Amino acid sequence: MSVSKLEYIWLDGYKPTQSLRSKTKIEKDFSGKLEDLPNWSFDGSSTEQAPGGSSDCVLKPVFVVKDPQRKDAYLVMCEVLSSDGTPHPSNGRALIQDDDNDFWFGFEQEYFLWDTKTNKPLGFPPGGFPGPQGPYYCSVGAYNAFGRSIVEEHLDACLDAGLNVEGINAEVAAGQWEFQIFAKGAKEAGDQMWVARYLLERIGEKSGVAVNWHCKPLGALDWNGSGMHANFSNGILRTANSKETFEKICEAFRPVVKEHIEVYGADNHLRLTGKHETASIHDFSFGVSDRGASIRIPLYAVQHNWSGYLEDRRPNSAADPYKVAARIVKTVKSAVI
Repeated sequence: MSVSKLEYIWLDGYKPTQSLRSKTKIEKDFSGKLEDLPNWSFDGSSTEQAPGGSSDCVLKPVFVVKDPQRKDAYLVMCEVLSSDGTPHPSNGRALIQDDDNDFWFGFEQEYFLWDTKTNKPLGFPPGGFPGPQGPYYCSVGAYNAFGRSIVEEHLDACLDAGLNVEGINAEVAAGQWEFQIFAKGAKEAGDQMWVARYLLERIGEKSGVAVNWHCKPLGALDWNGSGMHANFSNGILRTANSKETFEKICEAFRPVVKEHIEVYGADNHLRLTGKHETASIHDFSFGVSDRGASIRIPLYAVQHNWSGYLEDRRPNSAADPYKVAARIVKTVKSAVI
């Protein structure tokens, strides 16, 4: 008889930004298959998801991978259901209308590694600031790259877990990094991103380094914020062979700017200023190879006879990838082609 540690992971009900939660279930003779994972309840009154008098919420497993850092363990991403079995209001995954996995997503997750003793990013001296931006992006060397050992351990853990990480790099600000996750299917892209975030948080625990997901943790100072750029396509975009089709899909985003910004992460007005490679939160624009636009049409698409994907640059680093994907899928499906 074998014994497995199943780490059930879910999103709480805190607003405006949900947090990761997890607890361990011991299961005998687990097959490793998703369909053999039981639902499990938790105290929703402790996570802003239920009142104390009727506190049970239900965890429904939706994605499972081997835990790369613990023996005989698995990471189990879950949806939250209300006690009647319906999706809980905090359940962004249930909003995604992509049951045939026609939509592919690649998320570019930026974040800061945060020194819990100085309450500043790694690389920031206790009494001030490092040199200005410039040498940190894709940097190498102890004067410019801070926290690489954590970043590399995270990359290895994601790969060992079977997550589809496309790459990593140091970002524009000191202590800022990025990893990219890609999946064929909007729901799985969100699943993989949340498990990757979870692993990063757990790895940081060992050295007392936090992960700051806020989109503008350094406020109005002249330092880049953090985004979670959403690269997306569906069958139409991948085979369009048409500039007109790309422009029609981009235009479908124009009348629903408010609806997108509502799910693109809290405090995005601090980041989307028109500076630091962003479009203003008050505007909507798109353009070829334009990192200052709301939506960038990659040069790849133009070079492939207007077939490929688009990049929405507005989602921020703390946004829920489930809700981002759900809104993008809805808007693209509304486009009149």
